Amino acid sequence: MRRALTLAAVLLTLLTLPTSVTGSGVALAHIGRDVQAPLDALQWVVHAYNLTFACFMLACGSLGDLYGRRRVFAAGAATFAVASLVSAVTTHILLLDLARGVAGAGAAALLTSGSAVLSTTFDGKARDRVFAALGIVTGAGLALGAMAAGTLADSLGWWWFFGAHALLMVPVLAAVPAMRESRGRAAAGVDRPGTGTFVGGLLLLMLATVEGPQWGWGSPGVLGLFAGAAVLLAAFVLVERRRRHPMLDLALLRNGRFMGLCLIPVVVSFSFVVLLPLFPNYLIVANGLDSRAAGATMLLMTVPILVAPIVAGRLVGRGVSARTVFALSLACLTAGLVWLAVTLAPGMDAAALAGPLITLGIGLGLNFGLVDGAVLTTIAPTEAGTAAGFLNTLRLGSEAVAIAATGAALVNLTRVRLPSTPSPKAVANSVNAGDITTPLSWLPQQEQPAFLTAVAHGITGAWQLVLWACAAICALLSITIWVLLAQRTPAPHPDSAREREPITSTSRSRANCRSTEAEPHEPHEPHEPHGPHGPSLSA
Repeated sequence: MRRALTLAAVLLTLLTLPTSVTGSGVALAHIGRDVQAPLDALQWVVHAYNLTFACFMLACGSLGDLYGRRRVFAAGAATFAVASLVSAVTTHILLLDLARGVAGAGAAALLTSGSAVLSTTFDGKARDRVFAALGIVTGAGLALGAMAAGTLADSLGWWWFFGAHALLMVPVLAAVPAMRESRGRAAAGVDRPGTGTFVGGLLLLMLATVEGPQWGWGSPGVLGLFAGAAVLLAAFVLVERRRRHPMLDLALLRNGRFMGLCLIPVVVSFSFVVLLPLFPNYLIVANGLDSRAAGATMLLMTVPILVAPIVAGRLVGRGVSARTVFALSLACLTAGLVWLAVTLAPGMDAAALAGPLITLGIGLGLNFGLVDGAVLTTIAPTEAGTAAGFLNTLRLGSEAVAIAATGAALVNLTRVRLPSTPSPKAVANSVNAGDITTPLSWLPQQEQPAFLTAVAHGITGAWQLVLWACAAICALLSITIWVLLAQRTPAPHPDSAREREPITSTSRSRANCRSTEAEPHEPHEPHEPHGPHGPSLSA
């Protein structure tokens, strides 16, 4: 019974957290109209959550090692619930942004400690089944988040989207007493200098990127933010080189195959992830959809995540190298962007969008989870925790930066393509937030149809340029990854497999969970259907 409650709580958590990423963008248009917020402040509803989620995972992993994973899980659930409740009741955009940032920190604690709790609760084949279930549930959360947000925002109001998150944490907290406590055997403590410089540098970088279109890219404020980000990130590198137990082991940068695997999530960030919070707003403005219909359209991109990983597993199981599967995945991601850029036009229906969006979903699904397992073939078993930390920091950090940069580019490009208006910046901000009502209120009724047509073509042109730029980035990264994965690295010794801590797509943030002390049985040797060291990378 205790194990069942533990599993149910973590599965519910892993279903909830991805919806906050995919659904918040769909709710932006409703939030903007209700609180009358400018786009730069409105975008932080998405950016604040992504930023703190990315930056606090490693610190939360260390806290779990020090003070107990169950305790950190409970603290994360309470933090996420309170922050979501504040998000649901506030009418002030700055408080909403702050609450979303706090929710991201709670999500980091939930993800790091939740997967670690399961690893100490289950063993053997049961643990394999549990982590497979986590992958399915995470994919379901990604798939359903946009549609759920659109449905709630249209029918009950956007605040119910965040209120639902708070309510879902109630049964999670109720299950905490049933969980087993565990700590790391040799927790090194929280890397405070590393965490501080990394979080500060990434925050300044994102702030400069988001505010660039508003303040001007050459303004002293934006240039100062970029300079501050560069200084803090350089300080982070220096700090990590000198610490005995760094947050990120920079020596891993010299491992070519490992770096190739770590760059795959960056391609995902610039192809699949950037569309999740931003493309629904395009569908609302250019295609005239409501939030519910826009969210349902995004299912074309997210539902394949539930199927494609099964296909990838069967391909590898039949002898296809992981490197080949990764190449197919990257090709689908890049081709999906190109296809969407070529065909994108105002008024496109779901059938016309199906091809590129499904291709993008297949591209992510083919590497969903496979990357994390393949990392084990490139490193020593004793480096598994550090490697997971590096991979997941780069994964979530690139997601946060990619969304911020893409949103800023869309505002700039839309502004220069709009018809003459008293405030082109304000119009560009509104339409990229999915709000066409406010700009129309400035115009006489007879001028509105022509203005709507001009806006739809202007935002479409901006999206096409952004998609081409993202496709070029993905193509260059894909070539680099293919070359890096061809390099040879020594395989871990078979006898050390038992020391390994499983790294899965749904336990991304077990970065610092290097060991546990709660299991009386022998450590579990991961199920390895693809050989003694996981899926082969050889061509």
